[in-house]
Amino acid sequence: MRKIPTNPPARRKPELALDLSGPHVTQAASSQHRLYQALCHAITGGIAKPGEPLPPSRTLAKQTGLRRNAVTSAYERLIADGFAVATVGSGTFVAARIPARASDRTKTRIAVEPPQQGLLALGYTHIDERALQRFRAFAGRRLRAFGTEHLHYGDPRGSRELRVAITDHLLSARGLRCDPDQIMLTSGTQHALRIVLGAILKANDQIWCEDPGYPAARRAIEHCRLRPVSVPVDGSGMIVARGRALAPSAGAAYVTPSHQFPLGVQMSMPRRLELLDWAREAGAFVIEDDYDSEFRYDGAPLLSLAGIDHLSRVIYVGTFAKTLFPGLRIGYCALPERLVGPVTAARAALDRFPGTLHEGAVADMLNSGAFAANLRRVRGLYREARDGLASTLSTASNGELSVPVPSQGLHLVARFDPATDPRVAAQAKAEAGVGGWLLAETFYRARPLPGFVLGFAGHPLPQLIASAERLAKSSLAALQASRKPNTRGTRVKRLTVAS
Repeated sequence: MRKIPTNPPARRKPELALDLSGPHVTQAASSQHRLYQALCHAITGGIAKPGEPLPPSRTLAKQTGLRRNAVTSAYERLIADGFAVATVGSGTFVAARIPARASDRTKTRIAVEPPQQGLLALGYTHIDERALQRFRAFAGRRLRAFGTEHLHYGDPRGSRELRVAITDHLLSARGLRCDPDQIMLTSGTQHALRIVLGAILKANDQIWCEDPGYPAARRAIEHCRLRPVSVPVDGSGMIVARGRALAPSAGAAYVTPSHQFPLGVQMSMPRRLELLDWAREAGAFVIEDDYDSEFRYDGAPLLSLAGIDHLSRVIYVGTFAKTLFPGLRIGYCALPERLVGPVTAARAALDRFPGTLHEGAVADMLNSGAFAANLRRVRGLYREARDGLASTLSTASNGELSVPVPSQGLHLVARFDPATDPRVAAQAKAEAGVGGWLLAETFYRARPLPGFVLGFAGHPLPQLIASAERLAKSSLAALQASRKPNTRGTRVKRLTVAS
């Protein structure tokens, strides 16, 4: 007697609804890949349910007009990827458990802070066309003479040739004497901070930070799981006495002594000596970010903090992002001798060694004089841009914006009266549609000042002036709105903070 199965197999559908032309199908792909994508879409979309049989290959080939071997290959890939199973003598079935597909998962929105864009934004630079031609020539020559040094892992500190050129530059430009072995190449200031902080501090250690200060550096410090201590800044730089009171045993201090970011003040010599005294007493280190010292417009720059300290307790950080261009991704730090070993080991553990292809070209720029010539030429352009921006903001705002002209750097600060509602600056900037930062964004614990941090480097002068005029006019309008009295004679706030 014939045995009747208790669980008869599911009935096959005569046809499977497949979409071979939808957005889930790569039209330029092979027929078997397009069929595979359509089958996956049908399975994950519930058209073909778990455990349900798929049409025989001959039937599906006839339905789709594809060759049977294309159907067979698509089925084999479904089985390999876990979307289907095959049973000898029974056919191919949708798997009981379907793997998740990347395209079908709920996508997480990742918030990535975009770089500053637009006129008056910070971070823009200009490289003179003659210097750019020299760099192209140097880079081309280095590539044509491609050597075996690029085929092997290198020194964690970077090529000695460029480190020697940097020591010569630091001696002549910043009065800093050091050995090439004390130089480490990095991909920028934040990278240098990560390496150095990982070598000299441990999680939850305290580090003094200027308030107001450079937000990107503070983010890097926090990412290292350190505790930033906000130390106020006055006209002489970081107030060391306040740092001593807040965190006398902090392990380090991060400062911008030559051109404080964002206020632009220079740390006075008494304050510098006071900071170095604290570092020696506390056994701490000072990280000197000398981010724009090459752009000095009036008078000789003060000696670097590391030069005064003779690289005993000071770690000096510099970059070619502003003096050449950011795409190089080359910065550097000069280390006290006692830190060369630990920091080199930290670098080797982090990313082994820096890229080698552009190091030779940058060394050629420094050694040939092309680097210094470019600085001289762009310094003149930046001076003109600085003066034009400062004059326009002051005049067009009828003096409501105070705009001290910085003697150094690539940005300036335009401030309202300290009693002004900070929302005035936010509304004015939003209405003007310009780049740059609100001055309040650089404050942490100190009372924020109303105003703007504006870049003048790398922007065409006519557009720079036009943007300054728009910002000044929108500032006047926002101020007028904030001062408008109501019917009872009291002032009301009629401002909307830009989101």
